[in-house]
Order: sequence, then structure tokens, then C-alpha cells
Amino acid sequence: MKKIAYATPLARLGAVAALYSISLVAINAAAQTAPAAPAATPEHTFTPKISLFSEYEYRGISQTSEKPAVQFNLDYVHSSGFYLGTFVSNISWLKDYKSLGLVSKSSSVEIDLFGGYKFEVVKDITLDLGYLHYEYPGAKGLPGLPKPNTDEVYIGATYSVFNVKYSYSTGDTFGTPKSKGTSFLELNYSQEIAPKLALTGQVAQQKYKGTFAGFNNDKELTYVVYKFGPSYDLGDGWNIGGYYKGTNAKKENYTFKGRDWSKNRLVAFISKTF
Repeated sequence: MKKIAYATPLARLGAVAALYSISLVAINAAAQTAPAAPAATPEHTFTPKISLFSEYEYRGISQTSEKPAVQFNLDYVHSSGFYLGTFVSNISWLKDYKSLGLVSKSSSVEIDLFGGYKFEVVKDITLDLGYLHYEYPGAKGLPGLPKPNTDEVYIGATYSVFNVKYSYSTGDTFGTPKSKGTSFLELNYSQEIAPKLALTGQVAQQKYKGTFAGFNNDKELTYVVYKFGPSYDLGDGWNIGGYYKGTNAKKENYTFKGRDWSKNRLVAFISKTF
């Protein structure tokens, strides 16, 4: 190969500088066109949230006698799929029970503790296995009757915008005697229908088990619930929304102090995630 001859050392130095400049331009151009590496998933994630609801209803049944509720959530997620969390809310249904002589001691707070494991079982299908404990501090049933504290195990599956979940009570359910095996089967829908605007929906059944003193829990307390409504992301962790909920529960078994806890109604909320 014929070598390139330079007239002077200065010319040789200029050629080297030119080649170096061209190399920098090429490297810079490659860096700008190369795709950015995806952000690594944090090993530990803690997510606190506080919410204000026009009413705390759970599975279609009012927990605050149609009055507002302040709620707090704290969720922990490990990158492996393991998670833990807690939920706290004011309630009034046990106070109403106490005034009617249905429990010996009431509670104005509900504290839920839960944990589980989520994993992708096949492509695009995620399974969720977990445990949930409902605690009502200080609450006690009448002599010989159970406390309202409740334990459930659950299994769920998510595909695209749909989720199905089955919860099973391992003991007496929310103070209902002989109700072990009570279940809640739900089909949920959630999708962003416009930028920052999401639509959610649910169809579910709360199915009670057992008989006590001639009262058939299934016949009297089982019901279907449905919900649907929008939510809007305001940015900076703020979210606002509402939904309409309805049930086919027997009114006479869910009416206390003149208020039907199962009544169809609108529920509104605003929340802040930190």
C-alpha cells in the first residue's frame, strides 16, 4: 500500500486533527440515534396515597352510612412480584350496629392488612395470589357471636384491560355467624379512553354461606353489585373521579336507622399519590 506523504510536519499534524474531529462527529451521531436503554425497575417501591370519598362503600354496601370518608393506602412492591400493603378508613356501620344492640363494642376505624405475589404465568396473563385481613380495633360481637374481623384468601388474573378475582373467607365474615366460605367473585375493567382519562367498571357477586338460628345467609344476604365511572389524572399524583354503583341486595336486610346501605347511588372521590 502506498503511504501518504505530507510536505511538512505541520501538515501531518493537521491531518491527524481532522481525522480526530471526524471520529468525534461520527461517535456523537451514533449516540444520538441509538435507542435509550430502558429504565431499571426499582427493587423496592413504596407508594403512599390519601383519598377523600363522598362515601365509603365496599362491595356495593355503604360503610359510612352515606357520609364522607378519608382513606389512607400504603403499598410496598418488590421487583420479584411480592407485595404488602395497608388500607385505613373511617367507618360508621359498627356504631350503628352498637346503637341497635347488634354488637357489644363498636369501632370507628377499619384497618386492612394484605400481602401477596404477582407473576406472569404465560405471556400477557398475570396471576395474583394473596391474603387480606380486615381489622376493626376494639369491636366485639354479642356474647357467643363472632367479631367483625375477617380473613380472606384470593386469586386473581389480569389480561389486557380485564381482571377477574375470587376471594374466599376462611372464617365468619364481617360478624355474620356461621358464614365461613363466603366468597366474592368479581370481573373488573379498566382502560384509558383518552389522554389522562380512564374508565373503570365492575360486575360481581357477594355470596354468603351458612345458616344460623333459622336465618339463611345465602338466601337473605347474597347479592350482585355493579359499578362504572371515569377518573381523570390531574398530574403531580392528583386524581379525581366518580362512579355509579348499584346492587340487587334485599333492602330490608341492609337498612339500618332508616338508611339503605345497598342503595344505588353516585360516589365521588379525589386522591393524591406521593
